[in-house]
Amino acid sequence: MNYWLMKTEPQNFSISDLQNETNKSTTWDGVRNYQARNFMRDEMKKGDLILFYHSSCKEVGIAGIAIVSKESHPDLSALDSQSKYFDPKATKDKPRWYMVDVKWKKTFKRIVTLLELKENTQLQEMKLLKKGNRLSIMPVTKSEFQIILDLV
Repeated sequence: MNYWLMKTEPQNFSISDLQNETNKSTTWDGVRNYQARNFMRDEMKKGDLILFYHSSCKEVGIAGIAIVSKESHPDLSALDSQSKYFDPKATKDKPRWYMVDVKWKKTFKRIVTLLELKENTQLQEMKLLKKGNRLSIMPVTKSEFQIILDLV
């Protein structure tokens, strides 16, 4: 099993939105960074656990847990000329962009804040906390995942 952190802006899509989706599941579309795409396309597997991270908001931090419910498949928003994620270089035969489906697992009673994560000496090597790392999807170690669960 792999562990991940996926960032989202809660004013656009929050952990509550995921929980309220039909079947508590949705596609994670619109990712337009090649490294994040590669994580989804090549490494994310059904059953992997995800730290659901709220960014660009008043209380930045980890809001809960999701699970990969469907492995990589083409992100069809890249083919839709009306979509803000449209990519004219993407085709049905060469989709270029991929997504996974995620399903709500748990909402934390409180946000595990970015400040808490930064202050925890056991998380100093966490990719999220490294200077300049702005990826919306990143791997998390099993140990980091457990440390964060212990903070809740």
